[in-house]
Amino acid sequence: MTPAGKTQHFADAFTSFRIPATDRAERVAHGKTLRAATPHASLGAWTPTPDRPDVVGIIQQSHEGRLPWLLGVRIGRMAASPFGFLRGTANLMAHDVANLPSTGVHTTACGDAHIGNIGFYRSPEGNQVIDLNDFDEAHTGAWEWDLRRLTASIWVLGRDNGATEGQCADAVRACVAAYRDEVSFLSKTPLLWRAYNHLDVNALHETATESSLREEIFRAAKAARKRTSDRMLPKLAGGSTDAARIVDDPPLVTHPSDAEFEALAAGLDEYLPTLTPQWRRIVGGYSLVDIAHKVVGVGSVGMRAWVALLAGSRPDDVLFLQLKQAQRSVLAPFVHGETAWHAHQGQRVVEYQQQLQTVSDPLLGYTTVGEHQYYVRQYRNMKGGVPLDAMTPGALVDYSGIVGHLLAKGHARTSGASIISGYLGKKDAAVEAFVDWARAYADQTEADHAVLVTAVKAGRLPYEPGV
Repeated sequence: MTPAGKTQHFADAFTSFRIPATDRAERVAHGKTLRAATPHASLGAWTPTPDRPDVVGIIQQSHEGRLPWLLGVRIGRMAASPFGFLRGTANLMAHDVANLPSTGVHTTACGDAHIGNIGFYRSPEGNQVIDLNDFDEAHTGAWEWDLRRLTASIWVLGRDNGATEGQCADAVRACVAAYRDEVSFLSKTPLLWRAYNHLDVNALHETATESSLREEIFRAAKAARKRTSDRMLPKLAGGSTDAARIVDDPPLVTHPSDAEFEALAAGLDEYLPTLTPQWRRIVGGYSLVDIAHKVVGVGSVGMRAWVALLAGSRPDDVLFLQLKQAQRSVLAPFVHGETAWHAHQGQRVVEYQQQLQTVSDPLLGYTTVGEHQYYVRQYRNMKGGVPLDAMTPGALVDYSGIVGHLLAKGHARTSGASIISGYLGKKDAAVEAFVDWARAYADQTEADHAVLVTAVKAGRLPYEPGV
């Protein structure tokens, strides 16, 4: 088992054309040798470390620097279910997975690869695709860390939805087997082919064999296609179809002070140079109309997340941009300690997102406003996802295979695919190990969630349910 700090970094190693490429067969063979130090069975073990952070303490620690009036909303969303708790505690799980057996093979990790962080969006060509879609915690890291978070989230979600233990196990098997097979397949393809490989919504619909999932994909994709800036305008502007003003809906939608508005406007100007010349010219043709703070997600609640309304040359030509605060990834301390690799955390998010996604939002960029760093993206860009809260067990199995495929695609685009493939092999030993892990960590998540609920009842944490 690879001790902390002794890792094999490939993602940042390609700095010269004059460095000879390693033969794929050698990489696969090297992956097989890693089984001696990290046997497949070792991946299934879960034992908390003696220094595992206190649940309430690490939540309170994660609240440092967040907007205080939104902390009750965050806790309310986390307390609603074990899956909500898992979504909001990426920092706790980062500690847990970083102290477990791993091969030491690092790729670009999503950092928060739970099953809810997969979704639809529009490619630069206007096609609707599905991929990983949250990169706040993205960082160089072990491939196992992402697969652990994904498989644990599948089991927790399955329990929340009433699936049996056997059905949860089948879903995790589908996920890991799809990951293994896709990594193996992509490791045999040319690097450029991997870079172009993507899954569009039509192919996703055809891939799903469970009829209820096919129907959900169709409905969700259709709804996501309507989530564009012009269709979002009446909702945020109180029914107006002209670029008027975003309507307050406290505490979820609120306006900045005049001084904050001016600082954010300057930050948007500084964002423009981070775009390519083509998109800088297009986006620079819009004029700023309004800015408001809009709460999103679970783990992100309390972080600064601004929505900017911009208008073009016609009243119905509008663009919504989101400025989302970026902090150091929860994975970073377990990769390189307390010394940050990245001078700008917004830039980190953008660059790693572009590495992991086959196609990305062309308006991705970054900026700084005061002491806070942000990444910037389109707020409405045909974004959406398959509903998870009522997913049938059969649909969960089917969908878990899809998300395993997508995670493998992201990892294989960056580095280490042949070594990972060599390590996993073709048999099911590693698959069953992740099944054991996911079951055990689902138990841990439910226990941790109960601790959170007890703390809320005791008044130790702010709590605002249903918001």
